[in-house]
Amino acid sequence: MFYEVIPGRNIGRGLDVLTYAFDDSLPTGTLVEIPIGRTKAAGIIVKKVAQPKFACKKIARILYSEPLPKHLVATAKWMAEYYATPISGIVATMLPTGVLKKRRKTEQMFGSARSSEASDSGCVRSARLLRTFRPPQFASQGASVHGRAPLSLALPGSGGPSSELRQLPAKPDILLNTAQKNALKGLQKAPGATKLLFGVTGSGKTNVYLSEAARALAAQKSVILLVPEIALTGQLVKVFGEVFGGSVTVIHSKQTEAERHLIFERILTLGQPQIVVGPRSALFAPVSNLGLIIVDEEHENTYYQDNAPKYSAIRVASCMAKEAGAQCILGSATPAVEDYYLAKRRDCLVTLTEKAKKGAIKPDIQVVDFKKREHFSKNRYFSNPLLAAIKDNLKNGRQTLIFHNRRGSSPLTICESCGEELLCPNCFLPLTLHADNYELACHTCGFKERVPLACPKCGAPELIHKGFGTKLLETELKKLFPKASVQRFDADTKRGESLDVIYEAVRDGQVDILVGTQTLAKGLDLPKLATVGVVQADAGLSLPDYAAEERTFQLLTQVIGRVGRGHLDKAQVFIQTFRPEHPVINLAIKEDYMGFADYLLEKRRASGFPPYMFVAKCEITMKTEATVLKKVRELVKTLSGDKRLRVSPPIPAFHERTARGYTWQIIVRARSRVALTEALSGVDHNFRVALDPPSLL
Repeated sequence: MFYEVIPGRNIGRGLDVLTYAFDDSLPTGTLVEIPIGRTKAAGIIVKKVAQPKFACKKIARILYSEPLPKHLVATAKWMAEYYATPISGIVATMLPTGVLKKRRKTEQMFGSARSSEASDSGCVRSARLLRTFRPPQFASQGASVHGRAPLSLALPGSGGPSSELRQLPAKPDILLNTAQKNALKGLQKAPGATKLLFGVTGSGKTNVYLSEAARALAAQKSVILLVPEIALTGQLVKVFGEVFGGSVTVIHSKQTEAERHLIFERILTLGQPQIVVGPRSALFAPVSNLGLIIVDEEHENTYYQDNAPKYSAIRVASCMAKEAGAQCILGSATPAVEDYYLAKRRDCLVTLTEKAKKGAIKPDIQVVDFKKREHFSKNRYFSNPLLAAIKDNLKNGRQTLIFHNRRGSSPLTICESCGEELLCPNCFLPLTLHADNYELACHTCGFKERVPLACPKCGAPELIHKGFGTKLLETELKKLFPKASVQRFDADTKRGESLDVIYEAVRDGQVDILVGTQTLAKGLDLPKLATVGVVQADAGLSLPDYAAEERTFQLLTQVIGRVGRGHLDKAQVFIQTFRPEHPVINLAIKEDYMGFADYLLEKRRASGFPPYMFVAKCEITMKTEATVLKKVRELVKTLSGDKRLRVSPPIPAFHERTARGYTWQIIVRARSRVALTEALSGVDHNFRVALDPPSLL
């Protein structure tokens, strides 16, 4: 017998499907090992075919007797067509690295020796193999989703005491308020496979997720819960672990190759309903009988894979749900405007606009104009009313969150004598001062160097640092409030000090003032947080990107939503900005998402951006500027002949110069996605093509 097999690695254009021989009958989706030249690779059986006229090699061996679920094979085919990318690359993304290796499943690897490394947050922090949660006893009044009892962690199927977890927990009784019950009814009545749950911050979307997951498990169907970043969603993982116990499997990028491989194997061979939680890669978990996909914080850019094969996990989840006959719920307080637009058109928008917790209050929001320096007489970075609020919080045992979406101490270092700006030698971008280590760092490539004693160009010692970042703010706050516990959380935070590691301490109020970037804006529930200070709210509005206003609105709305959640009787937000009149800032202050969506959709309609047109970015890097310009102009000339397209002139990329050379790009738009993919299918392979990019930077 002969079979078409999709290899699990790229082997050349036009070689996405290969034909092999095998003696026995194999179903579609069977994972096999195939010879390719002198090497071997994993592959997926696509279909049985007639004997070809050419000689065929034999399939080396069957990796697993259980085939991949049909919805995964169908989704791989859809992705190859929709994103105009080789299906072999998609299969390589779906399969774990090292799938051909034989793993030892020792008791030491699976047993309790590693359980102690998990923390109470329920988030898998230490890159261990698999953490499944021992189900608690459900109280008669319903499972608490805010409890903080420590969890016992073990791995089902490894023998010993954890074997009891092979039985699914009884269906939990999850408490819902009237608004949440109505949202559930709306989700169940909405047409189509994909529904958008627009729920304001603090409205209890998690309880809706839990109820839908419980319904799926009761129907013997599996659930996939996608989160933007596993390290920032410990609360959500913990809640699912408390409610569903041993049914929960967590996948994340810090697990080793062997760990991810064994998790994949266990999910594939388990043969019973389960819940898989993780970032976008968890979407390809080989669960059987998929019934529900939940995408939490669906607006996050982390759901877009920016390296080949490039894809949006949102679009793939929607397709997968349709292929599996499952339901896909996209949840957010600030959904992507194109998803909001599509949901309204298809009548699958479900709203949840009431705060879930009794006592939730609307925060008192004060806008401080940065241009009026009398508001900053005590400090150049923090306004007088914000400093007064911090002082009051310290006196009353309450927390303050300072948000600024820029890392480091100072983003600009220049010579006061000759004006020379210190740039990264690789990226030619401004180096950022990190005053704690007294070094300059590039936030693009990671280059670091000590701050020079003199200007490298003219030799003058007058180097000055302009602008400010989170490290400088942290230093200033420690000077202003020397007795307070001030902690910075951003991409430069050390692992042992990161938010996901010490979340419980932060939650309990052991940190008085939190300083950070967007890390602090995502989904945190801090009972003692009373005040939020946004240091420069307009920082992202001037970026040359059609999505800049949307990202600014999302960040402001999310960070404002950290207070007024029903824990305290006081909630304050201070918005410091040079542009207090800007509509995006005013709509965020009013928490008026629908007004913002109408504003932005009108701008997108006029300028021809999603959801009114499909967009692709074609980017190319060459060693010399002359070569890159020649290539990009040739592409513009070729594509401009297609009347279905709107082609931009050649433009330098946001990061124009790097160690690899010069990067230029063009933006191509079309009202038909088919026209776009057809036109770009024959583009020079030196170009990196991104369809539906969330950003043009």
